[in-house]
Amino acid sequence: MTKRWQAKRRLEFIRNGDAPELSKIDNMRLFRFDYLLLLCLAAAAEAQNSPPATTKTAVFAGGCFWCIQPAFDKAPGVLKTTVGYCGGTEPNPTYALVGSEKTNYRESIQIAYDPAKISYEQLLDIYWKQIDPTQSDGQFTDVGPSYRTAIFYGSDEEKKVAETSKEKLAHSGKFKKPIVTEILPAMKFYPAEDYHQKYYQQNPEHFEAFEHGSGRVSFQKKNWGDKP
Repeated sequence: MTKRWQAKRRLEFIRNGDAPELSKIDNMRLFRFDYLLLLCLAAAAEAQNSPPATTKTAVFAGGCFWCIQPAFDKAPGVLKTTVGYCGGTEPNPTYALVGSEKTNYRESIQIAYDPAKISYEQLLDIYWKQIDPTQSDGQFTDVGPSYRTAIFYGSDEEKKVAETSKEKLAHSGKFKKPIVTEILPAMKFYPAEDYHQKYYQQNPEHFEAFEHGSGRVSFQKKNWGDKP
């Protein structure tokens, strides 16, 4: 028998499930091949489901936290967003407490992201387009200390990047008024109540009406065109 014929017969055995008719050596080779294939498939599945080697977080205050969440959720490289409260000292703040304007908390968003796919600077680029950085008493129709904008930096590097980004915006000619968004050291972030999370998905009609009614959408279109 020719080697070509032997190879063809072996292939037929494998396809027909007749592996026992092969030699012991062939069976060992088949077993080894299957075992290695299973290991490769398992490794690939684990790699696909594993979180990034490095995950970072960023915290921004941008007025109504309902309205600044969608743009970050859509950004490639953002792993998770959580709306909540940052900037105050009272433990376990609630929406009612923060809304009373008797604390230093601001409605904020915490962003977990993969720095290999999106940078802190790129997150800031998205952030600036969600807010009016020239308004000091709140955001649009939401007026009060809890609606003031802020970038909460977690390191000297983030502070430097935030300052550079703010300066770049100030010199861009995009706005005639000064950029008043504060750059502050990070404080403990508290997630808001569940009914605030992904509000734009939970209550899309009310969210859209509020977003347009507040003047935020028209401001964004005027200054940036279509939202990111």
